[in-house]
Amino acid sequence: MNIKSTMEYLLSVRHASAHCDIPCGIYDPISAKIAAQTVQKMVLRIEALEDTGDVAHANTLGRYVTVKEEHAELCKHELRILWADYTWPGTDANDIAAKFNAALKLAGQCKQTVSMDNAEALVAAVDEIATIFWSTKGVEYSDPNAAARYGS
Repeated sequence: MNIKSTMEYLLSVRHASAHCDIPCGIYDPISAKIAAQTVQKMVLRIEALEDTGDVAHANTLGRYVTVKEEHAELCKHELRILWADYTWPGTDANDIAAKFNAALKLAGQCKQTVSMDNAEALVAAVDEIATIFWSTKGVEYSDPNAAARYGS
């Protein structure tokens, strides 16, 4: 046992882990949506990348893949926080769990593949979750900046 763990034991220190250790109670699925859109954009760029067979191509491809995988994992992280920490009032727990499970699996598939179908399905799944989330607050969900944020 090291000094830190001994002190924690003696002082009965407990560790907490959450979206916000306070917790703040502020949730918004937009971070998951931006991560999902980033995955989609990286798939678009990977598919459009011309294979020149040189080091520059390999470097660019590697960077696109890295960003795609990091943002798929970030999307999963943000979804897990929203699922676990938000109370989801007035919703069917089994239905919401199934939607999150499907979205998390899609994010995993986006890490494993370069598939625009999977990326688009992930964005749609996050939008569906966002629609339900905002409905629990009496707000109609829309993302009017989605196309501008995604860009061309």
